[in-house]
Amino acid sequence: MAEKRIFSGMQPSGRFHLGNYMGALKNWVDLQNDYECYFSIVDIHALTSGYSDTSQLKENIFQMAVDWLSAGLNPEKNVVFLQSHVKEHAQLHLYLSMNTPLSWLERVPTYKDKLQQLGEAGKDINTYGFLGYPVLMTADIILYMARYVPVGEDQVPHIELAREMVRRFNYLYKPIFPEPEALLTEAKVLPGIDGRKMSKTYDNYIPLGASPEQLREKVAQMITDPARIRKTDKGHPDICTVDAFHKHFSKGEYAGIRTNCKNGEIGCVACKRSLSDNMLLALAPIYERRQEFLQKPRYIEEILDFGARRARERAEQTMDEVREAMRLW
Repeated sequence: MAEKRIFSGMQPSGRFHLGNYMGALKNWVDLQNDYECYFSIVDIHALTSGYSDTSQLKENIFQMAVDWLSAGLNPEKNVVFLQSHVKEHAQLHLYLSMNTPLSWLERVPTYKDKLQQLGEAGKDINTYGFLGYPVLMTADIILYMARYVPVGEDQVPHIELAREMVRRFNYLYKPIFPEPEALLTEAKVLPGIDGRKMSKTYDNYIPLGASPEQLREKVAQMITDPARIRKTDKGHPDICTVDAFHKHFSKGEYAGIRTNCKNGEIGCVACKRSLSDNMLLALAPIYERRQEFLQKPRYIEEILDFGARRARERAEQTMDEVREAMRLW
């Protein structure tokens, strides 16, 4: 099964929104049917930029676990766990850091950009933890001898760096780790309700598992074609936020909706109403499961504990091999 093993993780940062779901989580739900999957809530990673305020970390972890399960991740089919509950992540990270050249980390494409962006936001991230983020990420992946990491194109350089670290370890000590490969997944991009990138920072997002009332309210606020004043005016769906959502949630009707918009045969209010109906139908199972899981905090803890036990079994085997290869007592 190692040839079909996946590792992936997400930092706990509060409620998911539909952009997160369509961009990554939905792919995970699909991949679980064909791969042996390790999915981790990487709370240690969250400390690399959020170390100074951890007041919401536990709540964010709980909300992320609820969102994952609501979206359809099966905790019996997959190993779903919390990173900090498996101490071997920190151990392997430490061992790898001893032989990772500093220059490799400083040339990571996103390092200087994030350093500047977060610095401008008032965060002091001139820390070893932030610089060493790729080392911990590599440890996360190879701890389970994972063969694939589902990522978008923008994350491929990080996987290549992980491959370099693996090659260096295998050369210095003993070839025990497979070189992980990027499993490119299609990221379905949804804009925010104002047309910009969907983000909690912009407050233009639709929460995953939004209530029917909340979802209809968000859709009603979506920006449409600004040049369209009257219902009979011909529309330009390519610049309309509502059209971007119809593309994903109204597939059987999408072509007709675009044609009616272009011909001025459907008004924006009716178009939004149709979108709301289709989104509610598609997302109802997620909303219903989420309401159930929110009432079972103890059950969520049990799932994460169960996943951590399974993860530790594999991680302990790997660390035995690592210590033998490095000739540690």
